[in-house]
Amino acid sequence: MVAVEFGLMLRQNDPGHSLQEVIEFNRRCIAELKAGFTTLWLEDHLQVGVTEELECLSTLSYLAAQYPQFKIGSLVLSQSYRNPALLAKMAANLQVLTGGRLVLGLGAGWKEDEYKAYNYPFPAVKTRMEQLEDAIHILRALWSPEQPVTYEGKHYQIHDAYCAPQPEPAIPLLIGGGGEQRTLEIVARYADWWNFNSCTHEEYGRKLDILRQHCAKVGRNFSDIQLSYLSTISVSDDPAKIKRHPDKHFIAGTPDEVIQELQQFRAIGVSHFMFRILDVESLRHFATHVVPHFL
Repeated sequence: MVAVEFGLMLRQNDPGHSLQEVIEFNRRCIAELKAGFTTLWLEDHLQVGVTEELECLSTLSYLAAQYPQFKIGSLVLSQSYRNPALLAKMAANLQVLTGGRLVLGLGAGWKEDEYKAYNYPFPAVKTRMEQLEDAIHILRALWSPEQPVTYEGKHYQIHDAYCAPQPEPAIPLLIGGGGEQRTLEIVARYADWWNFNSCTHEEYGRKLDILRQHCAKVGRNFSDIQLSYLSTISVSDDPAKIKRHPDKHFIAGTPDEVIQELQQFRAIGVSHFMFRILDVESLRHFATHVVPHFL
């Protein structure tokens, strides 16, 4: 069975609470992390109305310096929000400064209100998927030693571009999403990690079967892709304190129930779990009574 590690998805905002309260909550959560937790993650959003919102890459840079015991990752960056060549340079720079602790998650982008508010074009999903593939080519090319780089994509181009210093070690590229025709094909072609979220292990396994088919079509070794899963945890010995969601699948229950469910994900190959946190007490219970079972 695969070895398992855990990661913490930090809060970027909390409607009704100040940014300082969000930062303090994150600090309290990080302080609860024990052996088995290896990563800190952040989503990439720019606004939620008037709620104060942490920007992803600048916050990850701060976290990398503040908590050198953890790797850091984006889950996931919108390819539209940053020029892909600039993103390649920023990621390479962060990889060098952190001693190789970055996992770069990238997606096609979806939050239309942010696009319009920040004056980004919001094309059809087909175009955004094409842009994602262009961005991946530019990242990979600029992270390679063969420079300068010229790339003429359908949507993004670079000409005689250099990226120095080079990232060392190579930056793992995570691609998130479960689109069965295009997203999983892109995962099969390019991703080092794949992430899917808030589903049962049966649904995750169904997506895996489709990913395997795409890997076979493009000649990719499926086992080269690290499988990860993002959800929200709610763990307690008191059933009254366990929280669930009517639309999203939470990993919720007593410690024994949560262990059993995580074992089902592990059995189909998931090796990294990232969790959103509802309250510090639940995280403490998870870190104390669940995580040691997987060490």
